[in-house]
Amino acid sequence: MESTKSKPRDATGSDLSEQIKAATKDSHVRAENTQLMLNYQKGQITQTQYKLLLCSLYEIYRALEEELDRNADHPAVQPIYFPQELARLESLELDLEHFFGPHWRKRITVPAATHRYTQRLREIGKNSPDLLVAHAYTRYLGDLSGGQVLAKITQKSLGLSGDKGVLFFSFPGVTSPNRFKQLYRSRMNSIELTKQQRREVLDEATTAFEFNIEVFDDLEKMLSITGEASSDKGNNAATKTESKTFCSSPVLQFALGVGITLATVGMGVYAF
Repeated sequence: MESTKSKPRDATGSDLSEQIKAATKDSHVRAENTQLMLNYQKGQITQTQYKLLLCSLYEIYRALEEELDRNADHPAVQPIYFPQELARLESLELDLEHFFGPHWRKRITVPAATHRYTQRLREIGKNSPDLLVAHAYTRYLGDLSGGQVLAKITQKSLGLSGDKGVLFFSFPGVTSPNRFKQLYRSRMNSIELTKQQRREVLDEATTAFEFNIEVFDDLEKMLSITGEASSDKGNNAATKTESKTFCSSPVLQFALGVGITLATVGMGVYAF
């Protein structure tokens, strides 16, 4: 039994969902213990940070759902294709409109790591649609698991009432999250994959986690630079004008706001 856990990729007789869970265990632990993740769980998020979170979520889900739609009839995608129950894009658009207004598309700001993730989704959607299973599973089941908790944290931190601005966390098409997750895992486990394809899906699930971890590392570096700039501003009144100009730059605004952003993006993933 112990050897089975240590070699999940060779256990081809096991359920795919359980294999993914075993294969991503180490990445899972690393990701949920980043400082950014811990900060969000403490409710340390501002409206600016949350707005940037929505921007990143929008780009990620736009790529994921467009590729799932494009490959809806693919034998590996069809069993786990639940657009009515899981699609997030419309909810994200409404959330972005709530905060940014009708011209929100012109104000989308995301980090380079988000672009890398969306590029990967586009690539596999075109060349290896079966690998979309790994991303759909980690994203949707993660957000479905952590959605209610995250919604409450966000509402409390930002003083939001009702569902305005937090529609992303709501799944009106899913009456019972636990039962739906069981159904989803069952459908995913029914997908017929060769041994090689299964290994590739497991590798891709790990890749999905690594994308988030890479983003966390980039953001921590950016926040470190931001912290030094803030310190200099406080200790040197003579540079007040220069600091004010620097703080108004798009680069620094991004660094200030995005710190918790991808931590939250990952929060859903790590909750399943």
